[in-house]
Amino acid sequence: MRTLNVTLPGHSYPIHMGEGILDEYLPREVLKTRCDRVVVITNDTIAGLYPGRIDRALEGTGLRVHTLEVPDGEQYKSLETLSGLYDGLMELQATRKTLALAFGGGVVGDMAGFCAATFMRGMPLVQVPTTLLSQVDSSVGGKTAVNHPRGKNTIGSFKQPEAVVMDLSLLATLPPRELRAGLFELIKHGCIQDDDLFGFLEQNSGQLSSNDWGFWEEAVYRSCRVKAAVVEQDEKEAGLRAILNFGHSLGHLIETHAGYGKVLHGEAVGVGMLFAAFVSLKLDCLREDAFGRISDLLRPLVVPVELPPLGRREFDELLLHDKKASGASLRFVLLRRPGEALLRDGVTPEELWPLFNEFLDRMPEVLRVAGG
Repeated sequence: MRTLNVTLPGHSYPIHMGEGILDEYLPREVLKTRCDRVVVITNDTIAGLYPGRIDRALEGTGLRVHTLEVPDGEQYKSLETLSGLYDGLMELQATRKTLALAFGGGVVGDMAGFCAATFMRGMPLVQVPTTLLSQVDSSVGGKTAVNHPRGKNTIGSFKQPEAVVMDLSLLATLPPRELRAGLFELIKHGCIQDDDLFGFLEQNSGQLSSNDWGFWEEAVYRSCRVKAAVVEQDEKEAGLRAILNFGHSLGHLIETHAGYGKVLHGEAVGVGMLFAAFVSLKLDCLREDAFGRISDLLRPLVVPVELPPLGRREFDELLLHDKKASGASLRFVLLRRPGEALLRDGVTPEELWPLFNEFLDRMPEVLRVAGG
């Protein structure tokens, strides 16, 4: 078991990670919040896989535990689902002393976090992420949001948790597709700021679909260490934290244009990372040999994506409705080499459109557009 601490102005919290740690560390962290009771926010899939799991972990605390379920899937990460959570909290007569406990993947973590940020102007929050993607990304750093039909994660707030408890044994029930999707956010952290992590993943590429908990503990720890360090320096994404969006400009376009839930977030980001590395190469930021290393690690893992017809106008609109856009341009994350990212402001869809089409021609096995 390992622990990282995220230290922010006025607020710090631990991230505990290890196999089988839920029963030991969750009660301890919940009791620290001095809450009057706990509302577990989860989805129907997790509730079916782990019925009563949080209740049993908190059995000795003396706290009442209630559960609210949301449907499983990115397409349900919406204001309508959020309104249902508010209804449930009102029925339970929850207060600002009631703890919201997110038990699930990234969608559950985002929904519970945004709910905790806004209900009664703020409730305490503990994250118990159950997918690799949520463990290495969404549960750490305080970003919470729901989707709008015209843009992913466009409605949201920052809400830092009181603690994050990552029990790696929960990954054992993760479908292979979900495990693979989480790898891309993990690889992203190596690409943008930790060449040692990138090298570690290159050297252990054969274990990226294994059940070797020692490997996963090391990989998750190193990945979370990168994200925690970035968040500590820039909690509200005024500058440096934007490098965590590497691959997300095209990734969010893919998710939105395909229809929420058709392409998993990690799958879309994997393609987006390849595109961002390709753009870095074409703009003379990244050397060909470095691009080759990134491509060699990503391409065997990428799930091929086919999008509906996509014209120039839709391409522009989808990019500019992304929350990383400013006016008629984007803040685009490029790479100098594995382990070193740079931000370039003022990148326009007009500049990216020909590179996007060149990317389609170069990597048709990665991304195709119907009718193109």
